[in-house]
Amino acid sequence: MPHIKLSLIFVFIVARTALSTAQVTSSRPLTISINPNNKAQIIQTFGASGCWYSESIGKHWPANKKEHIAELLFSREIDKTGNPKGIGLSAFRFNIGGGTAEQGQASGISNPSRRVECFLNPDGTYDWSKQSGYVWFLRKAKEYGVEELITFSNTPPVQFTQNGFGFKLNKDGLANLKPDKYVAYANFLTDVANHFDKEKLHFNYISPVNEPQWDWSGTVGSAKQEGSSWTNPEIYRVVKSLDSLLQARKLKSKISTPEAAMLTYLYSNKSPNSKQIQSFFADTSSLNFRNFKSLPPVVAGHSYFTDVTDSAIVNIRKAVADTARKYNVDFWQSEYSMLGDGYKEGLKGRRTPMDCALFLAKIIHNDLAVANATAWHLWNAYEPGSADFDTRYYLIALKPDSGFVNGDYTVTKNLWALGHYSLFIRPGMQRLNVKRNDNLNDIEAAQKTMVSAFKGNNGKMVIVAINYAKDQQALSIDLENMPIKTLRSYVTTAAGEDNMKATKLRNLKDVMLPSRSITTFVIN
Repeated sequence: MPHIKLSLIFVFIVARTALSTAQVTSSRPLTISINPNNKAQIIQTFGASGCWYSESIGKHWPANKKEHIAELLFSREIDKTGNPKGIGLSAFRFNIGGGTAEQGQASGISNPSRRVECFLNPDGTYDWSKQSGYVWFLRKAKEYGVEELITFSNTPPVQFTQNGFGFKLNKDGLANLKPDKYVAYANFLTDVANHFDKEKLHFNYISPVNEPQWDWSGTVGSAKQEGSSWTNPEIYRVVKSLDSLLQARKLKSKISTPEAAMLTYLYSNKSPNSKQIQSFFADTSSLNFRNFKSLPPVVAGHSYFTDVTDSAIVNIRKAVADTARKYNVDFWQSEYSMLGDGYKEGLKGRRTPMDCALFLAKIIHNDLAVANATAWHLWNAYEPGSADFDTRYYLIALKPDSGFVNGDYTVTKNLWALGHYSLFIRPGMQRLNVKRNDNLNDIEAAQKTMVSAFKGNNGKMVIVAINYAKDQQALSIDLENMPIKTLRSYVTTAAGEDNMKATKLRNLKDVMLPSRSITTFVIN
């Protein structure tokens, strides 16, 4: 998730108890040393999906409400008091629908909000007035200067599927696409990309399959959403067709794939849609993507269900990094929300919004600092749900009316947790490896203070620290003689008014991290 001209240093800090005068301070100060020449991966974007509920909000909700939601997601502006108006996402993900909305109840998907229109009519003509709510948010993202627009498809158009539905009826693990419709499906995707190019809404990436390991099967009338499984050979076939058409039509959109349902499918497992890094990027593989000009050496996967314990979080991401490095590919974390119960960390009962925000920050940190992700995208920007507890699925909690033509919304602490990264780490910045004086490994640091750093052009630098301890933590940051002209912090705590709240600071040698908080230090 975009470029700042001034030379900046940002330090992000997450701590673990509410800010108060009664806080206990950790007895040992933590010193972080940063060498600007100790470089890791280059960051491309931070983003979020606007799936399902964009349609009703963008199409029906009052202008003041939807405009404010767009501002919260996309704005990089700082208000008169020095506080951010939004989180400045640098990527926005747009769902190309499969036509289940036109089928209505006959689509077999129970929730009308999860049925999606399709630009392609059954007679082969196009209706570009469809998905108007989705397109409203797409235009807003462009207006705010979001650097990358990404489109993804959960299902081919229903007229191309084997069963006529936007989901599977059986669990055979195969694609729902008819064998003779691969080129037609690829042509549909390129037609969509070409149309939006003409609308000045260029899709930087097209993602033709989503979470191919899940069977996406359902019973007609109770199915949850559009979706299809795909084997690796089927993915190869659709990517080959899409690459050929993008090249033939001289479109500049790139292909993003395979959107693995869990990170472990990228490097392990024995199913026909596993070991996807090896299958698609090994020189000896018959499914090698290397010759496809529209597909960069990037593998996309989702961090769902790989967050059960700190050990699992770290070890799985180390395996991703090791395998990606071996086959010389970059890794995108392209979807995450707290679908599993890992965010509860073994505790019973409801989790507070700040609990969820801190856990989200932990996952972002490990995906960046351990898995070496070059992009990090959340699912989903907004969904119906509570803003008071277990805010595990979204940045903004929706409370729609019965017809979804209006409603209320509440910003959750998750928005600001992501914003501590997305607003300040702009595309092209490079992560730096850091040293710490307590010598904790990644697993040990996951319950205390996690730190990552990023460097931009002309001396700009970003430092990210996550303090997961229950006490305040004294922190000293050694920038190896880099001059500091001005310093400002942005703090998020459990307190309602502390949402990236701006404060001026004097130095980075005597910093006190509030408990259960996220703090960003900005240095010019």
